[in-house]
Amino acid sequence: MSKLAEIISQHEDEIRKDWLENMSRAIQRGDLMSKAELNEQSRDLLASIVKGVQVDDTGEVSAAAWQPTRELLTEISASRARRGFTPTETAHFVLSLKQPLFNVIRRKEANADELFKNIVTITVLLDRLSLLTSETFMATREELISRQQQELLELSTPVVKLWDGILALPIIGTLDSARTQVVMENLLQSVVATNSKFAIIDITGVPTVDTLVAQHLLKTITAARLMGAECIISGVRPQIAQTIVHLGIDLAEVITKAKLSDAFALALQRSGRGVVRIAGAANGVRPLAAMNAQKEE
Repeated sequence: MSKLAEIISQHEDEIRKDWLENMSRAIQRGDLMSKAELNEQSRDLLASIVKGVQVDDTGEVSAAAWQPTRELLTEISASRARRGFTPTETAHFVLSLKQPLFNVIRRKEANADELFKNIVTITVLLDRLSLLTSETFMATREELISRQQQELLELSTPVVKLWDGILALPIIGTLDSARTQVVMENLLQSVVATNSKFAIIDITGVPTVDTLVAQHLLKTITAARLMGAECIISGVRPQIAQTIVHLGIDLAEVITKAKLSDAFALALQRSGRGVVRIAGAANGVRPLAAMNAQKEE
């Protein structure tokens, strides 16, 4: 065992106590992690560092001796990223260990050369472990953001059942390749699940329609037709109509309507249904007798 490993091992409890005090003075996030859990993480990491230094005191964390420490820090960093810690708070967990280690080494090492060597080793070691912590934290955060974006895409493209055999897909925002795939999958799954023959794609909330957006819409319509559903595009505003004409986009084979209500009425008509005003209804409220009569029919 090297002299550095011996010093750290003999004063492990003292180092951990000073380390916890440093963290509590600098950054205290009791809302995200309990004190007991922080104590456990500190104890596990310091014990892992002691074992690593006993085998390899060069500060090269990529060596095999440091694999348990790397795995432990990866788990801790990923957990903190998911809980909402900041990158600074996560890196500080490792860097705040420097001062307690320096204090013990200065007090126990009388040889100036050995003291300098050990200080450099600890500095390099903790800096590299901190970099590993930051890399893991950022990778986990990117993974979380990517998953949340996927969930938002799915939530922003709901398929609504308007009537038996008639679906509506309101699209709000820009329609890019990734979102088109989500739109297509949601629509096709709903067509199969409900055995619908008509699907209304409402683009009232789409700010602009260019060649790329039109291609995405045509792909979705083609896929729905292959599943046996006829598509109607609603929400075509005058600006969008002019843009489609100027761009030379061919929508001749696609049924388009200015309003969702018009598209719904057309879908009802083609499915052999219609909307009829009931005599005697006032202010949009149907008489109870008429409702009961319809139920009996």
